[in-house]
Amino acid sequence: LDNIRSLNNIGSIFRTCDSFNVEKIFLCGICGTPPHREINKTALGATEFVSWEYHESTIEVINNLKKNNYKIVCVEQTKNSKDLNSFLNKKNEKIAFIFGNEVKGVSNEVISNSNLCLKIPQFGQKKSMNVSVCVGIVLWNEHIKQI
Repeated sequence: LDNIRSLNNIGSIFRTCDSFNVEKIFLCGICGTPPHREINKTALGATEFVSWEYHESTIEVINNLKKNNYKIVCVEQTKNSKDLNSFLNKKNEKIAFIFGNEVKGVSNEVISNSNLCLKIPQFGQKKSMNVSVCVGIVLWNEHIKQI
């Protein structure tokens, strides 16, 4: 998570990641960390089951993940973003999804250090979703492609 400001969003993301058995959450930058009353309110105990680490620098995390053969995938609307529906990962390929700040999105520096960007198709006028909703959509999409 790249600079997520809302503790409620962080808690919701923990809860969603638990339901999809996510290996680990990296909380970076301004992200709050458990234990925290506001995170716990929406996580409903999921912080006890999902491994997590805090790092000041998202780039540091990206570099470490790349060394361990992870594909770095930002979920962000850019001119080069690929549609989530067209994203196919190779079997047993390790992927780290990056989700960004509720207002500013994923930082440009993080985007430029990633392998690719994905966007979620949207049909309304706003073309914007809550970050915790995006996490659920992306993880569900990955899950159904593996069945």
